[in-house]
Amino acid sequence: MSDQIERALRRLEAQLPGRISLPGGYGYAAATAIWAKPVGRMPRAVVHCQTTEDVQLSIAIARDCCLPLSVRGGGHDWAGRALCAGIVIDLSGMKRVSVDADHRNAIISGGARAADVAAVTDPLHVAAVTGTCSTVGMTGLTLGGGYGPLIGRAGLALDNLLAAEVVLANGRVVVANDDNEAELFWALRGGGGNFGVVTATRHRLHNLSSVRSGMLIYPFSEAGAVLRHCADIAASSPEEQTVQVGCAGGADGKPVVMVVPTWCGLPEEGEARVAPLLKLGTLLAGAVEPMSYGASLTLFDPYLANGQRVFMETCWLPALDSGAIDVFIQAMETAVSPGCAIFTHEFKGAASRVPEEVTAFGLRRNHVLVEILATFIDRSDQEEEQRHRQWARATRQAFVPVALPGGYPNFLVGDDSDRVARSYGPNAERLTAAKRRYDPGNVFRSAIPLPVGR
Repeated sequence: MSDQIERALRRLEAQLPGRISLPGGYGYAAATAIWAKPVGRMPRAVVHCQTTEDVQLSIAIARDCCLPLSVRGGGHDWAGRALCAGIVIDLSGMKRVSVDADHRNAIISGGARAADVAAVTDPLHVAAVTGTCSTVGMTGLTLGGGYGPLIGRAGLALDNLLAAEVVLANGRVVVANDDNEAELFWALRGGGGNFGVVTATRHRLHNLSSVRSGMLIYPFSEAGAVLRHCADIAASSPEEQTVQVGCAGGADGKPVVMVVPTWCGLPEEGEARVAPLLKLGTLLAGAVEPMSYGASLTLFDPYLANGQRVFMETCWLPALDSGAIDVFIQAMETAVSPGCAIFTHEFKGAASRVPEEVTAFGLRRNHVLVEILATFIDRSDQEEEQRHRQWARATRQAFVPVALPGGYPNFLVGDDSDRVARSYGPNAERLTAAKRRYDPGNVFRSAIPLPVGR
């Protein structure tokens, strides 16, 4: 089999000259550099795809050689699922973004990141629904869900997906939308990359000349009062305003409270809407100002360092109430390093009005997504790894008494099948059937976890 694999890779190199990265070769380190430092066996080859045909070739080689297959878009998945021990289909070079003449829709290539999209849409005073970070790949974000600052006004990123070009496991290329391959289109919106390689998507755009946003820093010593006051304001805020809160290590390594509001409504109303959030406590730093939507997505960029070890846990809360806030504070008081952090993402408004059966995404009631992060520089220290892993898990367990069942699939791994199934709620059985139909050989098994078929 090894000889067969080597011959197949040489054929692929001949067909795609200069676009295959192999272990030990020039560019391999860059090709396998993602946000979370990879661990375990590294890829046999990374194929830097530029066309749909390149993707078809890569899938065929992986299938013929019985090699694992993964897809890299933005490479921002905490669990490192962009890489596998076999062939990696790297879409990061496919990042073209084009906007229709009427500025209502955009075609986004499979490797484009939020920053690539905003660079095209900002000058046109429109916006696609993205996540909260400029460096995150649009396709992976969208297929799993896509919480972001426009969620109240426009829904999840996947609620704004109008069509997807998909290369299936058998190499067939289809365009999935409401009128064609409708079951695949349903499954893609929440089921992640489990059904094929999405090489391009069509997204709905929204008129948006600017937002009012910024990062406000408050002392951790005032965390209880700041978070409670902030939660009260957020609960009564209109759909055009989202408020993300977090506790993380500050410039000196000690925890601080971060409050990140985004107003996407009428510009003349923005200052008054965000004003109460400037008075939550002793403001240490920060301001809330008018800016382009793309600029607002860069607020977290200084905190994102590639190549660190990352452990993540997640849960859904009915609301950020006093019980949840107490867990926030207790967890950060026991944080094992400055790389420990907890962030929230709101789910409300337009996202909550979508009936749960319309897409595969499983939770359509108002809630708060909690993201628990433990990052550190890997020095091959098993004790350090264990401490960070345990802190993340213990923090999630502390939320269990006040949490909803399941969790955000984009943040989950597959070792808790019951929790994964609960994440998709009543859509679990239908999603499993779609997987059997479109990928019966489980070629795309490196994607986010799906419910186990019964």
